[in-house]
Amino acid sequence: MQVTRAPIRACALALCVSACENSVVGPGTPDEAKLCIGGSADGYPCNRVDLVSHLSRDELGVTDGIVSDMWGWTDPATGIEWALVGHSQGTAFVSLEDPENPVYAAFLPFTQGAQPSDWRDIKVYRDHAFVVSDYAGTHGMQVVDLTRLRDISATPSRLEAVAVYDRIHSAHNVAVNEETGFAYAVGANGGGETCGGGLHMIDIRNPASPAFAGCFADRTTGNASTGYTHDVACVVYGGPDTEHRGGEICFASNETALSIADVSDKQRPRALAAASYPLVGYAHQGWLDETHEYFYMNDELDELNGKLSPRTIVWDVRDLDDPIVAAEFMGTAGAIDHNLYIAGNLMYQSNYLSGLRVIDISDRENPREVGYFDVEPDVDEIGMDGSWSNYPFFASGIIGVTSTGRALGLETSNGGVFFVRLSGN
Repeated sequence: MQVTRAPIRACALALCVSACENSVVGPGTPDEAKLCIGGSADGYPCNRVDLVSHLSRDELGVTDGIVSDMWGWTDPATGIEWALVGHSQGTAFVSLEDPENPVYAAFLPFTQGAQPSDWRDIKVYRDHAFVVSDYAGTHGMQVVDLTRLRDISATPSRLEAVAVYDRIHSAHNVAVNEETGFAYAVGANGGGETCGGGLHMIDIRNPASPAFAGCFADRTTGNASTGYTHDVACVVYGGPDTEHRGGEICFASNETALSIADVSDKQRPRALAAASYPLVGYAHQGWLDETHEYFYMNDELDELNGKLSPRTIVWDVRDLDDPIVAAEFMGTAGAIDHNLYIAGNLMYQSNYLSGLRVIDISDRENPREVGYFDVEPDVDEIGMDGSWSNYPFFASGIIGVTSTGRALGLETSNGGVFFVRLSGN
C-alpha cells in the first residue's frame, strides 16, 4: 500500500460557520454530492458534517448480526490510518489510505470455542489491538499484532491473535491507558478473577504476554452492589487537584454512579469518590476533557424512563475527592445517547438512531450542539439501534462512525461504518 500523508485539519468546527461553509472542494475532500449542503449529504441528514465514504455491513463481511464498537490505529511506519470495527462475528480492519475508497483489508474471527455476540470492544497499545466481547462465552481478550496489516496482499485476509488472555471469559468493554501500558477489562465474568465486574487490571507492557495485575471495585456502586463497571477512562492525572497529580486515576461509569479511583498501585488501589446524580437511568460511559477538569457522562436508559432528549451529565472533577454535577446537557434530537469521546473542545457523541452529534464544549459547563450526521435517516424514534460508537482521533480529521444496520428490530441498508469529516476540514 502506498504511503500517504494525513492533511492538517483546517479549522475547528465551532469556528467555521462562515469560512468553512464557503470552502472550495480540493484534493482529499469529498465529492460535491457528499458535502453537507442544505441539510443533506448524499441523502443523509446533516449539519456541518460531510460524508466521505461508507462501507455497509455486507462490505465488511458481516453475514449475521450487527456492527457495534470501533477504534482506530495509525501505522507509525506508513502513516496509514486504520479503522478497527467490531461486529457480531469478529473484527474488521479497514484501510483508510484513500479515505474516499476505504478497503476492508482483514478480518479477525472471534475466539475459537466462544460464540457470536453483538458486543465487541477494541482498544490499541503499542501497535497491538486488544479485543473483548460480552455474552460470548470463553472469548477472553484477543491480542492482535497490527503491524501484520502491512503485509496484506489479498483482501480481506484472515488475521490470527498472537495471544488470548484467558483470566476472563467475557467482558463488556476494555480500556487502555497508553501512558502506563495497562488495560482495564470491565463487566467481566468467568475465567478466574472477575473483580466483581469492576476493574480487572492487566499489564500489557509486553503486549503479546498480558498478565493479571489486580482488581478494583467500589461496592457502594452498581445495580447489584458489586462495583460493576460498564465503562472506564484511565489517565495519568494532570488536572488541578495537586494531591493526586501524577497518579493513575480511573473514572468509571458504574450503572448508578461515577466512581473515581487511584490505581497507581495495582495491588492497593484506592477509592477516591463515588457520586450519583438526579433521576439516574444507567450511568453508561464517559470521557475527560483534555485538562482533566470535567468528565462528561452519558446516561443510556433515562430516555426509556420518560426523558425524550439524550442527557449528558457534566461532572466538575477539579476536586477528585468531591466530584459535583455542574450541568446537564440535553441533546436536540429524540434519541438515546451512547458512546462519546472528546478531542480538543469538541465532543463526538453517538446517539443511536439520531447518529453522530458534535458538541462544542469550549464553555465547559454550557455545551452546545454544532453539527450532526444521521446514519439512519428513515427512522426517527427512540431505540437502541443506529450509531453505537465513533472514533474522532485520526490526525487527518476523518471520523469513523458505526451503525448497527438494524432499526427497531428490522435490518436497514445503512449499517456498517461511515467515514465523515467536519465541513471545511
